[in-house]
Amino acid sequence: MIADRVQFAALIMFHYLFPPVTIGLGWLIAILKIRYLRTKDERFNRAARFWGRIFGLNFGAGIATGIPMEFQFGTNWAHFADVSGGVIGLGLMLEGVVAFFLESAFLGVFLFGEKRVSPQVHTLSALLVAIGSTISAFFITATDAWMQHPVAYSQGPGGHLRLDSFAGLAGNPFEFWEFLHTVNGALVHGAMVMAALGAFYLLARKHQDFARICLQTSLIFGLVFALTQVFPTGSKNGEAIVKYQPTTLAAMEGQFKTEKGAPLAIIGMPDTKKGDLLDPIYVPDLLSYLAYGDPHSSVKGLNDIPRDLWPPMELTYYAYHIMITLGGYFIALLGLGVLLLWRGALEKARWYLWILMLSLPFPYIANEAGWVVTCEGRQPWLIYGLLRTAQGASPNVSSGEVVFTLLGFVGLYILLGIFFVFLVLKFVAQGPEEDDNPVPADETPRKELVA
Repeated sequence: MIADRVQFAALIMFHYLFPPVTIGLGWLIAILKIRYLRTKDERFNRAARFWGRIFGLNFGAGIATGIPMEFQFGTNWAHFADVSGGVIGLGLMLEGVVAFFLESAFLGVFLFGEKRVSPQVHTLSALLVAIGSTISAFFITATDAWMQHPVAYSQGPGGHLRLDSFAGLAGNPFEFWEFLHTVNGALVHGAMVMAALGAFYLLARKHQDFARICLQTSLIFGLVFALTQVFPTGSKNGEAIVKYQPTTLAAMEGQFKTEKGAPLAIIGMPDTKKGDLLDPIYVPDLLSYLAYGDPHSSVKGLNDIPRDLWPPMELTYYAYHIMITLGGYFIALLGLGVLLLWRGALEKARWYLWILMLSLPFPYIANEAGWVVTCEGRQPWLIYGLLRTAQGASPNVSSGEVVFTLLGFVGLYILLGIFFVFLVLKFVAQGPEEDDNPVPADETPRKELVA
């Protein structure tokens, strides 16, 4: 079972390097196309075209790494698939049939049909690609939300679960804010990728107009969603965890003792043997207030929960604090960028552009950390309260077979990763297309990029 979990974690974490970029860039590309349609400024169109190529690379890598994920349900997690297939199968099927085909069909129109369709239809194709990627995220998070908080099901012969209502699955109270928080994080991710490349081009003094468009669009877009990542999506998702998974809350916050007026630990090191948080810095009563809206309410601690129901304490705690810290960092970084942009000092602030460019890995880390909290915080349950992780593994697949296939996947994914990075660097070196439609001589070139 350990080998099964390691393989699933390795494959899903590599796969999840790509979907947030496609979701975030999809909406940014749609914005660029809409601005082109409104202004007829070819610079916006060239920017959308360039980012469409980056989107296509991430989309292809996401498909290649995502397909093995669903095969694992039948190979390594056969009992889980047997028990829950009547529920989770619908969401996974709809993700593939509806969202994937919508996204892939209109991506083809966007990438290869610009000269064959009108500008309005081409812009619509970009918008539908963004919508398709978001719908895909909905069905995936709906499946995960059901595993976090199972609803709208009944149990048939042999313990098999079947779905009673698709509306109940889609309307799962755990789903709404988990979906919005996930998509919101992807939007920040896409903005950070675009901003980092814009900063690179300004520092290299290449493709200056393109860089300005990237920075203007991504900094404002990113700041808006960095703020909404905290409230309301983050706080409301946290309320669902408080209500349905109090053990997860205690692990995330390092709360070992049940107490009224529970403090919020800013930093600290969890010691599971002693059942305490070492060298903490506390804000008094804040955890009680954030969890229940009352600074004097009682928060249940891990010491009052059986040890066999604890999630992996240290992993959940540190992943959560990494996610929270980076979320605050994005707000500060993007907010400073918008301020510099507003004051017309962005291009001169080369120190800021260096920080922005070097921050490129952070959205990847933050999104990975968020899903580590979500999946590890649910443990020891595969389906919360119904099926333990240890019970879901395939009984006829040995750990040696899993390790062997894991090594094969790791080798293939390393090659895929190298090829992906090579192509991205090639596109970055090429940059956007040169201006095929220069401003006519009787027109004054615009210095400002206006909507």
